[in-house]
Amino acid sequence: MSKYFCFSILFFFLLTSNAQNDINVSGTVLDINTQLPIEFATVFFSNVKDSTVIDYTTTDKNGVFKLNTKKYETPVFLKVNHTDYQTFVEEQPSLLENKNFGKLYLLNNKYALNDVVIVQEVPVRIKKDTLEFNAASFKVRPDANVETLLKQLPGVDIDSDGKITVNGKDVTQFLVNGKPFFDKDGAMALKNLPADIISKIQVSDFKTKKEELAKQESTSDFASINITIDEKKNKGVFGKFLAGYGSSDRYESSFILNFFNNKQKISVLASSNNINATGFSMDDVFDNMGGGRNNRKDVTASAGGKGITQSNIAGFSYSDEWSKKMEAVGSYDFKNTTNTNESKAKQLNFLPAGANITDSESKTKNENTTNKTNFELEYKINPTTRLIFTPNLSQGHSNNSTIFSSDTQNDKGEALNESDSRSTRDNNNFLFGNTINFNKVFKKKSRNLSFVFTNTNSANDSDALIVSKTVFFVNNRPNIERNQNSLTNTTLGSYSADLEFTEPITDSLRVRVGVDLDWSRDENDLKTYDFDSASQSYTDLNESQSNFLSSSRNSVRPKVGVTYEKNKYTFNFNSSTSVTDYDNHSLYLNKATDLNQKYFLPFTNVQIRYKISRSKYFSMKYDYSNSLPTPLQLMPVANLANPLNTIIGNPNLNPTETQTASISFKNYNFRARTGYNIYLKSDFYQNEIVSTAIFDANGKKTTTYFNIDDTFSTSFGGNWNQSIKKEAHVLRYGLSLNGNYSFDKGFTNAVFFSTRAIRVTPGIYGSYDYGELLTIAPSYRFTYNETRYENYLIDANSTVLHNVNLQTTTYWPENWVFGNDFGYTYNSNISSEFKKDFFLWNTSLSYSFFDKKMMLKMKVYDVLNQNQSVTRNLSPTAIRDEENTVLKRYAMFSLTYKMGEFRGKKKKGKEREKQKDEDEI
Repeated sequence: MSKYFCFSILFFFLLTSNAQNDINVSGTVLDINTQLPIEFATVFFSNVKDSTVIDYTTTDKNGVFKLNTKKYETPVFLKVNHTDYQTFVEEQPSLLENKNFGKLYLLNNKYALNDVVIVQEVPVRIKKDTLEFNAASFKVRPDANVETLLKQLPGVDIDSDGKITVNGKDVTQFLVNGKPFFDKDGAMALKNLPADIISKIQVSDFKTKKEELAKQESTSDFASINITIDEKKNKGVFGKFLAGYGSSDRYESSFILNFFNNKQKISVLASSNNINATGFSMDDVFDNMGGGRNNRKDVTASAGGKGITQSNIAGFSYSDEWSKKMEAVGSYDFKNTTNTNESKAKQLNFLPAGANITDSESKTKNENTTNKTNFELEYKINPTTRLIFTPNLSQGHSNNSTIFSSDTQNDKGEALNESDSRSTRDNNNFLFGNTINFNKVFKKKSRNLSFVFTNTNSANDSDALIVSKTVFFVNNRPNIERNQNSLTNTTLGSYSADLEFTEPITDSLRVRVGVDLDWSRDENDLKTYDFDSASQSYTDLNESQSNFLSSSRNSVRPKVGVTYEKNKYTFNFNSSTSVTDYDNHSLYLNKATDLNQKYFLPFTNVQIRYKISRSKYFSMKYDYSNSLPTPLQLMPVANLANPLNTIIGNPNLNPTETQTASISFKNYNFRARTGYNIYLKSDFYQNEIVSTAIFDANGKKTTTYFNIDDTFSTSFGGNWNQSIKKEAHVLRYGLSLNGNYSFDKGFTNAVFFSTRAIRVTPGIYGSYDYGELLTIAPSYRFTYNETRYENYLIDANSTVLHNVNLQTTTYWPENWVFGNDFGYTYNSNISSEFKKDFFLWNTSLSYSFFDKKMMLKMKVYDVLNQNQSVTRNLSPTAIRDEENTVLKRYAMFSLTYKMGEFRGKKKKGKEREKQKDEDEI
């Protein structure tokens, strides 16, 4: 305890001693002609000697700036920058005391003879819809990647799961020079692009391709990040090669190569490992180690997922500007994974007058191979007309084998049934998809015509062998033995066309009219053959387990929409009605069943946004929609694939009506480096389709579907974070709260039930950086689940989970990196047959040499050998505890080689002279 106390005193002393050297500066920025305040002007100080940015802030809506910064004894520049104005520059002999600079006037660019803006030095620029950071203004280690750079930017938060938010908005897209970097969302760029080649980080609201082409305002609450490469380094090659081997025959290897030549970019990568890394990460500390940063997407008592996976991946990415009118982006991905897992589970199924308990065990081996290609071709027919083709092709094969056993008893301990089975399954699948975007922008502002055509065509063939035996213990029910070969052929063809015309009524009001046309057809042909002992082959057609099912859907959906934008307000309204013909057909036991229905389905959505400022806005949404039941839910045909569960559809199902209402508020204060966001979302259902089961005395159930009214689910939450920077000390911390409350209904054994469930997850997190030497990031997350039942044996069930994480990284002595991830998970309500808690500790030590191009690393996964995967899932009708195979302790030794060579494009004549002058500035 005394050590923690001493550390706290030392840390407090460092902060307070630095505070004694702080001063406060302030002032007001105005337009010299209008005398009006200028909001979001960037105010910063830089060293006269080497132009290093010392500190910065931005002005508020009144043009006022306030900055708490350190004293500076040498000459500094005070600079004020805004995209619409000339840069204001004033030299100060020093910064030694508090000072109010009074009124600072900027000259609008339209009044200037020469627009002189020193872009290179401006740390933050705020344009109409884009927040732009100058990468050179934020100091990172020489070998840092883009993710490390992002952590230095104000308003950017990266949590322990790797999720990135900017000013409270989730980032769902990353681009490099405006184009995808290998993967669709571009997240791979964060780990693999070196920070020292980056020129700018641009943050904007995420837009669909349709919104982007039509130059419409974004209707999304998500953000997009575009990473631009320095023109001086836009020619070259960089890459990373890694090879490692460890105990228990664990291994990993990977490489990535990137070639840049102005507009052309080519990337090649490959990876092979058996440590559960199914993607391509290359984390600085733990490389591709699965769970290397204790990352978990959900709050469960698990780490490492289900089973152990061996993966081999390879890929190729290409983008180029073929001409001034033609741009192309394409990629190819190959992935082969083999997963082995042993699982055991205990499931409690609630009944109105008791419960059934099922214990089960399984061994599985799943091998999957996929080949994917994606391409995007953008053709600029003229300055106002664009045509974009985005075809994609996918081919895959899988081979799965399973050994399964289970036994079921009632709550009195009486045996009901037991089952054993062995099965293998081969799948071949093929998919072709394509989207065509056509967009025409007219001379009249906001007048626009768009046409989007999309098609998806797929085929899947499955060949399965199963040998099983199911024994029943009550009422002399006959046992079921199977030795069968099931052949399934599934095809899908789906086509849609979206035509929309936008007409501006005024500068603020736009009206949209259009129509959506959809057509789809899918077929599922299942043939099951019993084993013929005489011929020793599968030749006897089992008609009760064979079925042909087809479904087609045709719809015409006229639509109308209105957008109103005035000052800081945006109002969007869209309404449509789908006229749908829904035809389903089955052939079962030589009997044809047709179910042809016609629906008139309304859809409405409303969005209101109030953008109080660039980083503070309020949003409110409402959606009303309808969804049709699936063919399997509708068709009154028995599915006998599972001996313990017969499924029959209900032809009287109605479409589900869903109403969704949400509100959110986000705010980030650049000057104080603090922000928060809150949200509330509710979904209300009428005619919700739910499954209902009837159990017989042997525990065998028959499942069908019903419509249920007046169910709902509400989610809520928020986040607050703060960043404090004092010279080499950077402290970040935050609080989060997420929760959900739901009300469900249903039937079991023809008895009505209802459940009310609540989940609340508060959390606290933080990080402390001391220059380039030390990073400490602790976090704690608590989850409480409670489900209350009506008409069941028990009244309520609850779980409590604790998740504690501590990440530390030290970069001292020079060339050494020492990383540790320590996690603890506790689940209070796991069954007594499973361990309730475990520790997961991963460590890594590396040494760089050969000018930091080579790195020798030793890492240990699960140092304490306690890793486990135990989960508890609560549903309205059951509680399920499950344990799966996970990676256990191993040590790995690896060698990494980094390479990089960059140069800029050549300049001629006056362009060279201009660049020379800028460099001197």
